[in-house]
Amino acid sequence: MAVSNLVVDDTQTDAAAASSGSSFYLAMRILPPAQRDAMYQVYAFCRAVDDIADSDLPRAERDAGLERWRADIDACYAGSPRASLLELTRHIHTFHLQREDFHAMIDGMAMDAAADICAPDEATLDLYCDRVASAAGRLSVRIFGMQEQPGIELSHHLGRALQLTNILRDIDEDAEINRCYLPYELLAREGIAATNPLTIADDPSLPRVCATLAERAKQHFAAADAIMDAQPRAQVKAPRIMSGVYRLLLERTLERGFDIPRTKVSKPKLRMLAIVARYAFF
Repeated sequence: MAVSNLVVDDTQTDAAAASSGSSFYLAMRILPPAQRDAMYQVYAFCRAVDDIADSDLPRAERDAGLERWRADIDACYAGSPRASLLELTRHIHTFHLQREDFHAMIDGMAMDAAADICAPDEATLDLYCDRVASAAGRLSVRIFGMQEQPGIELSHHLGRALQLTNILRDIDEDAEINRCYLPYELLAREGIAATNPLTIADDPSLPRVCATLAERAKQHFAAADAIMDAQPRAQVKAPRIMSGVYRLLLERTLERGFDIPRTKVSKPKLRMLAIVARYAFF
């Protein structure tokens, strides 16, 4: 996706989400049209800034691209958006989306763009998870119509559960692009030197680190479930689907294990569709 453009046409946003093969597309398809369109606009923003952070552009250009997005978001709130952001601006006002959550997303992508992350300390990892995942959740729960405090709490726990699942699933893919999101403290506890991502990924003690992080993800999933159990069912259908799909991905990742060689974890499409049907219709 181009640095300065956001896909905003309804058909294009729908196609972009579908082509990703993501659980996001499955979850958002069940929403009423206004909420669905708002989520696709937010998704397009997330994809745009993520594409900048993960591009092979020089770091200075990536930083400049993210700063342009920060200015674009500010323009939406100032009432002077560029034409391609008129639809997003309308949803910002309709659902009272918060500027700081968009900025937090950009800040999270800037962490990836500024340097190759390798073994961040626990506080940095938690901040990263908040910015790249929970911030998107805070935007989403407003669109879903959740009350403020339970929405924030759900975003906190479900965002971290999803991001930790991604980290565990993508250890090898991240190492190939010189990244490792496993926390320094857990690596040090197992005697793993935080030298470079490929060395960390090949260490025989890695499974113990991953087991600890997986338990942490499970605790966040359980906390998210408790919050959703207390909310009106219509407001949590989409996050229920996201939680169910990602819990399945975590299970598949744990079944695969973390010993070398590791195979890529695939998404079981039939089971994913069953999760969608469970929460969408029953």
